[in-house]
Amino acid sequence: MKILITTDYLTPGDEVDTYLTGRGFTTRHDPMRGARRPEDLIKALTGVDGALIANEPMTADVLAAAPRLRAVVRTGVGYDSVDVPAATRLGISVSNLPGINANAVAEYTIGLMLAQARRLVQVAAGVRAGSWPRQQGYELRGKTVGLIGRGPVARHVVPLATAFGMTVLCTGDITGARQAGLDELLELSDYVSIHTALTGRTRHLIDAAALARMKPAAHLINTARGPIVDESALAEAVRAGRIAGAALDVTDVEPLPAGSALRGVDGITVYSHMGGQTAEARRDSGIDGARELVAALAGRPATSINAHLIPALQGGNP
Repeated sequence: MKILITTDYLTPGDEVDTYLTGRGFTTRHDPMRGARRPEDLIKALTGVDGALIANEPMTADVLAAAPRLRAVVRTGVGYDSVDVPAATRLGISVSNLPGINANAVAEYTIGLMLAQARRLVQVAAGVRAGSWPRQQGYELRGKTVGLIGRGPVARHVVPLATAFGMTVLCTGDITGARQAGLDELLELSDYVSIHTALTGRTRHLIDAAALARMKPAAHLINTARGPIVDESALAEAVRAGRIAGAALDVTDVEPLPAGSALRGVDGITVYSHMGGQTAEARRDSGIDGARELVAALAGRPATSINAHLIPALQGGNP
């Protein structure tokens, strides 16, 4: 059986490759670096039985053009790039790795708040340009952070934020945080941090109306999915001083287009979707993803999103 591997930090001869080839699989590495055309992905999937993928655009057309494909595993948490209903109709199991990089993203979230509070990126850029910036920053102690979502990352953020002396609000029920409705959370928080999945309900959840509820001194942090935020509304809100700024690890289109509304806005810093990219999280996601793929191809996926809807796999998703 043939396996396609597109996650860019997985390479021929590494631990994941050795694990798969040692179990009789043939591997093909075609790393995803930036946007990929559907026809190129279809070509990469030719003759493939299983795929260990990055944020590939696994559309209905792409999946339909891969008749041997039986299992897809994301080496991460989000799976919005995969057309799960189409995969289900075609009998393809789709798995993700819930919580695999939760600690990495939680630490990163605190780092983004610190960077915003102390303007670290702007100060370093100023020194590099020959100046010596000395503007005051702010401490996290005594501030309120509002977490939108209650999954593994949000749960990992709570004790870290608490250790900094912050009050934590959350839209869900999490130990150590006070539960609050979205409107109340937006109104009370000094930092609003997004940790929810991208769905039809959450797309542009943070729009002009939501941003208008935030404090003028507040910052928005997004390490979840770009389309949860209306980027044009955010850029306008920061330019107009309605909120202080934003740190975004994810954007609507990645890599960030040259014409993006987010470019050139003082107070908005965009990073390159690096929240889960630690050595520890990469190793865990690679080997756990490989194990899940082997299990899925054997009809026993552990973290499949849709196995319970595929007749051939019913009963195989504990």
